[in-house]
Amino acid sequence: MFSDALPSRYIEVCITTQTLSLIENSVVVSRYPVSTAKNGAGQRMGSECTPTGWHKIRARIGDELPINSVFVGRRATGEIYTPELSQQYPDRDWILTRILWLGGLEAGFNRYGVVDSSWRYIYIHGCPDHLLQGQPESHGCIRMHNADVLDLFKQLNVGELVFIHL
Repeated sequence: MFSDALPSRYIEVCITTQTLSLIENSVVVSRYPVSTAKNGAGQRMGSECTPTGWHKIRARIGDELPINSVFVGRRATGEIYTPELSQQYPDRDWILTRILWLGGLEAGFNRYGVVDSSWRYIYIHGCPDHLLQGQPESHGCIRMHNADVLDLFKQLNVGELVFIHL
């Protein structure tokens, strides 16, 4: 996608190592553990896989909300995640604290049609911290510890680039 050189600043998500890195001028300035899809890498809608390739941050959701705020359909519910709330809703796929909604940039690969990351609602988001065990466990999104996604969110703007690879 970039003919001569990588962009000077971008996010790199490595599915193999389950890490997310903020890279500036070819230097890793921040690195965080993540959890990608239990079903591995893949682009297709309904696959519950983490899409690969170049993306951009399409939207930043949750600015100014408390840590552990609960989201459903990209909207804050007004709830704050607790173990008791988890027991009350045992089947929820918890999306917490902040959402960075990704949009694919590669037509036919992760953008448009049945491979569109945005239409698949692929996010970088917080999850219950105890669920992040360094293993692929998500339904396609990139899960982070709540303090980590809060830290990352503060550093990023809409339109910043994200590269996801094996």
